[in-house]
Amino acid sequence: MKRSAMLTMVIMLVMMLAAACGGGNGGGNGGGSGDAGGNEGSDVKKSDLKVGMVTDAGTIDDKSFNQGTWEGIQQAKAELGVQTKYLQPAGETEADYLKEIGNLYDAGFKFLITPGFKFETAIFHAQDKYTDAKFVILDGNPHSGDFNPVVKENTVSVFFAEHESGFLAGVATALELKEGKAGFIGGMEIPAVQKFNWGFQQGLKYANDNLGTNLTISPEHVVYEGTFTNAAAGGQLAAQMYDSGVNVVFTAAGGVGVGSIAEAKNRASKGQEVWIVGVDVDQYDDGVYEEGKSIILTSAMKKIDHAAYDLIKAETEGSFPGGQTLVLDATNDGIGLPEENPNLSEETVKTVGDVFAKLKSGEIKVSSEQGDLIK
Repeated sequence: MKRSAMLTMVIMLVMMLAAACGGGNGGGNGGGSGDAGGNEGSDVKKSDLKVGMVTDAGTIDDKSFNQGTWEGIQQAKAELGVQTKYLQPAGETEADYLKEIGNLYDAGFKFLITPGFKFETAIFHAQDKYTDAKFVILDGNPHSGDFNPVVKENTVSVFFAEHESGFLAGVATALELKEGKAGFIGGMEIPAVQKFNWGFQQGLKYANDNLGTNLTISPEHVVYEGTFTNAAAGGQLAAQMYDSGVNVVFTAAGGVGVGSIAEAKNRASKGQEVWIVGVDVDQYDDGVYEEGKSIILTSAMKKIDHAAYDLIKAETEGSFPGGQTLVLDATNDGIGLPEENPNLSEETVKTVGDVFAKLKSGEIKVSSEQGDLIK
């Protein structure tokens, strides 16, 4: 892809992101598919576009990547009048994903969004089989199994700068807690999850070196569980870390993180001061253990819902950026912390805002690989 074309698309997405609002309602029926109902009785003009989603591991209320994607789709339903539907595959194989893609296509849903790298080979085949459909793959590039990206004109790949989001969360965590020990629980050891970890560690280091904090993280407190679904293991890993003196755990682990959150809530309800840093979406509400109190210190967010909404909107306007790979980062507000952080002080929020501005301008650069902050 030419640099000029990429720049044009990023500028277009920045403008869309600035206008985007929060996610819409869920609409799923809990039985593996979502309601494809229209917008009868509303002032929204009904669109002919039918938008489908195939879920990754978990459901559309997984408090993570699936949910963020579905919320963006539901925003498009509310604001643009598109019809929506999701299907939950029986398994997590290429064949499972292709089956549900085919089912959606046969039902007339020809704008399809898939969240996660596990869809890479499925989309590789689908973009050739269903040439009159449009595909969006979040956090992945279509390939045949050789990891050489092939993004056809009816497909867009979207990636996020997780290292920048993790960095901001690390700075905020260190500023708020001042000192102590941190831990990291990841799901599968894949680039997107690794970048959250590396960015978080760089954020802690930046705060310790420049902002007078002393919150550390040691190698034994960095663990990848190996799945995104084992909630029980997430609870056990968090318990082990808290028992060893860790004060805060950053979970980038899907359903595994749900287990970690449950463990932290149980401890907080008994008076222990422990914290979780959420991921992908604002997980504050998921950490509430009594009225007005949540164990979610902040969340390292990827604007998944905005990305899904913006690309649907682009399709309705005839400007779908087919054949392109987009990266959403600090420069185009594709990542960040929640706008409201009840557990962060005003001073912390202000300082993190200053750091974000430096990240956005390029004054601060965060490595997307394992290593120290690049100054």
